[in-house]
Amino acid sequence: MSNRLDELLGQIRRLEKELILETQKKETEFCYEFREMKVQFTAAAKAQHKRLRVGFFRYLASARWLVILTTPVIWMCIIPIVLVDVIGSIYQAICFPIYGIPKVRRREYMAFDRHRLTYLNLAEKLNCEYCAYANGILAYFTEIAARTEQYWCPIKHAGCTKCANSRYKNFFDFGDAVKYRAHVEEVRRAYQDIDSAPVANAIPEKAKQL
Repeated sequence: MSNRLDELLGQIRRLEKELILETQKKETEFCYEFREMKVQFTAAAKAQHKRLRVGFFRYLASARWLVILTTPVIWMCIIPIVLVDVIGSIYQAICFPIYGIPKVRRREYMAFDRHRLTYLNLAEKLNCEYCAYANGILAYFTEIAARTEQYWCPIKHAGCTKCANSRYKNFFDFGDAVKYRAHVEEVRRAYQDIDSAPVANAIPEKAKQL
């Protein structure tokens, strides 16, 4: 059962890498290049984007009033998200060196590039960057929690498929007391794969032509 679970988790990771490669192919399809963390569209693509842009006031006028009324509720979430960002960063800065856990690189989870899309108006750009920050921080904190779990409680759950995180493959099977007691200290220090793993959102620098 353990080998089969590890195999399935491995397939998930391979599919994630394939998804990243497919995303990179969109550079050619949508006429842009990614260099030094900056996106540059071709002149033809920029002209098309400007034609497809919906003005700010037209955008607001077309929105349902209930959607507008719930906007403050959405933006209230920025408070706990910022706290997660600050507390998570402080926590790993203090504790991870003591535990011997490699720190999570925050910058690998931050991608602010949608403001460069000229077919988005000001409201859409602001919403997009907010979503990028919120989801990036939650993914960043999830990885911090995953590495912490590997150190303090590297045991798989009995029946929770959605509980699997990036470190789950290293965990002991639920109920395997013998292996847990015999090898828990080894697993607590098994982070050798992290530095060699490719960055999830890394995109190679390639020039694309229209």
